[in-house]
Amino acid sequence: MKVALVHDHLNQYGGAERVLGVLAEIFPRAPIFTLVYDKIGTRGVFENKEIYTSFLQHIPFTKKRHRIFPMLMPIAIEQFDFSYFDLVISNSGSFGKGIITKPSTKHISYCMTPTRFLWGGSHEYVDGFNYPWPVKKLIPFLTGYLRIWDLDASKRVDEFMAISETSQNRIKKYYKRNSIVVHPPVDVSKFYISDEIEDYFLMVGRMVPYKKFELAINTFNKLGLPLKIIGDGPEKKRLQRLAKDNIDFLGLLPDSKVAKYYSKAKALIFPQEEDFGIVPLEAMASGRPVIAFRKGGALETVINEKTGLFFDNQDADSLAKVISNFNVNRFDPKEIRAHAKKFDIRQFKEKFVNVINSLL
Repeated sequence: MKVALVHDHLNQYGGAERVLGVLAEIFPRAPIFTLVYDKIGTRGVFENKEIYTSFLQHIPFTKKRHRIFPMLMPIAIEQFDFSYFDLVISNSGSFGKGIITKPSTKHISYCMTPTRFLWGGSHEYVDGFNYPWPVKKLIPFLTGYLRIWDLDASKRVDEFMAISETSQNRIKKYYKRNSIVVHPPVDVSKFYISDEIEDYFLMVGRMVPYKKFELAINTFNKLGLPLKIIGDGPEKKRLQRLAKDNIDFLGLLPDSKVAKYYSKAKALIFPQEEDFGIVPLEAMASGRPVIAFRKGGALETVINEKTGLFFDNQDADSLAKVISNFNVNRFDPKEIRAHAKKFDIRQFKEKFVNVINSLL
């Protein structure tokens, strides 16, 4: 069977790109089609893969600022030719599902979420990417067209797979489509339990508003407890100005150093609502508990009082109360890591292939 993979934009290395890497292991001969590709932004992980890009690749600034070209993305994604392939799997949270395939080609979409800046929470999501003000002014007029296109694009998909029950519910609400849940994988082998826990809490991720770094910073400013932050993003400089001396920004780090910080942290702070969230599983694979907002994908991975704790409101008082009462000795690192192993790559590959076979 001739298989192709589709990814929205391959210019950073986050959770969606890690999932793509596992799909590329399942289908090692499958080429990858994507709107734009940046070897440096993806840390060279895909440099040995056969990658096809759209015309956006040749427009200045698209590798770093692809989100300022939303009106060109529907045109670009529709230009790819999949007539050679029997099966196309799109790993998509926005435009990738909009590919056009011939009737004999099966298109299965592993959907991160219905396009966030079009459906539900769109204003906060758009604000998170620092669009130039002229683009922000135009977006309300453009989203109507893009919603129509996105809904039409969802009808081109033969079968949907969802990364979580949260994503499944959104697919049903906005696209009126059924889906099968297959949780994304975490590479448990990259993480380990440490015998020495140090005096700090940890946050990991891309610094954009919807991930609520500001909420955590305000909380730790108030508590005066040590917080280490791993990651980068458009909000970084502003967040650094807000933070007091007890908060340490470590920037982007190689996976080996990230694993070390996970293993020695008291707990991971996860204050955002995600459709799933790989970061909590990475922390749990390190035997560390997670303090998470009680909504979204965290409800499918964190077990309250066994692998972590929840707070109920996205405000500093609610988060501070849980942190203040947190006792690291209440949690068993081995039990936490055992729970994370249920989401390991091996289990994911087996389930993903079984679901694909059932849909063919």
